[in-house]
Amino acid sequence: MSVQDKTDFTQGSIIRKMLPFMGPILGALILQAAYGAVDLLVVGRFGSTAGLSAVSTGSQVLNLVTFVITALAMGVTVLIARYIGEKNTDQIGELLGGATTIFAILAVVLAVVMVTFARPLSVLMQAPAEAVTLTSSYVRICGGGIFFIMAYNVLTAIFRGFGDSKSPLIFVFVACIVNVVGDLILVAGCHLDAAGAAIATVVAQAISVVLALALLKKKKLPFKISGKDFRLNRQCRRLLSVGLPLAMQEFLTQMSFLALCAFINRLGLEASSGYGVACKIVNFAMLVPSSLMQSMASFVSQNVGAGKEDRARKAMLTGMGIGLSVGVVVFIGVWFFGDKMTSIFTTDASVIQRGFEYLRGFAPETIVTAVLFSMIGYFNGHEKSLWVMIQGLIQTLLVRLPLAYYMSIQPDASLTNIGLAAPIATCVGIVLNVIFYIVMSKKWKTEKT
Repeated sequence: MSVQDKTDFTQGSIIRKMLPFMGPILGALILQAAYGAVDLLVVGRFGSTAGLSAVSTGSQVLNLVTFVITALAMGVTVLIARYIGEKNTDQIGELLGGATTIFAILAVVLAVVMVTFARPLSVLMQAPAEAVTLTSSYVRICGGGIFFIMAYNVLTAIFRGFGDSKSPLIFVFVACIVNVVGDLILVAGCHLDAAGAAIATVVAQAISVVLALALLKKKKLPFKISGKDFRLNRQCRRLLSVGLPLAMQEFLTQMSFLALCAFINRLGLEASSGYGVACKIVNFAMLVPSSLMQSMASFVSQNVGAGKEDRARKAMLTGMGIGLSVGVVVFIGVWFFGDKMTSIFTTDASVIQRGFEYLRGFAPETIVTAVLFSMIGYFNGHEKSLWVMIQGLIQTLLVRLPLAYYMSIQPDASLTNIGLAAPIATCVGIVLNVIFYIVMSKKWKTEKT
């Protein structure tokens, strides 16, 4: 099978095309999650409890920025795949030039905000008093390197839009090795605590960007790009129409997690650290649904561009089957062995116990989110990102956040009950998306008739 056949999702076995494309995406997400996990692991072993809390809280801020960038960049992936499906590759050069301009402006704004307001952000997050200074350092350093974090995500979106999920896996693998070595040198060796972990993360991302640009330059691309494309052009509007609702939804979703982090921080240093450790495990547990959503968007977009709606729908159902199969296994692991997982990151018995408490409540999310994320990927592929934003806001603002806050203010607040807010909100999201799918299916059938 030629490279072109492998990246053509409009024909052949769905599962045989989806799994090879999804596999490298999953691998890259695992390595990205390993960034934060290694930071927490090394600081937990060689740093202080305050440093552990700082990395936990600071990484929540960084995750907010990273996930918003990734969501916005999803617009690039969807549109490239759509143009390929339509055999309209002449539009891609202008699209990438406009996208580069938008992300460059955003990088400058984010760098100024994160560097200038690092301490207020840490205080707003209600970081424990002992960890405010270390949290500020972590946020400030990551803010200074936000250009590399943004460039990495944009380049990854470009590769995946072309159906190439293997190249991003290569350069993120190299970056992960650099991050591990950097953590050991700066945290374990130089005793820089949370600041050392932040420096290692930024350096690793910078190296991944350099490698990605080198691979992109060598890649034979089906389009031409010129200097005049690098401006706010007509493609920017379409990119923002797809990516902006996704970015807004992701922003508010991550804000809810920041608020959740603040709720838990009020419960004390042990709860804060335990939740931080649990979040790293949660990040790994959610990788399969996340990779499904990202691969589904490209897969569906190509088929919609080629006029193959039935195949796009079958791809969504196939993704659900894959996700549910893996989700059950992950649920069993988290539910029964969550304490063993948290003990990897820290030797503090109280922190281990509090982390396990949260994981028990969160565990059902590993199953139900496979269904939700497959549907979201399907709607993203149809450029229905406005709906994706709306249903996400309903889940976040009307279900997850109020429920988590209510649980956090109860006497002897249980992290297990707080963790339950996530799967309950996801179930609401599934119901909303099923209703929207039924409505849209009827509309599409009417239009076709």
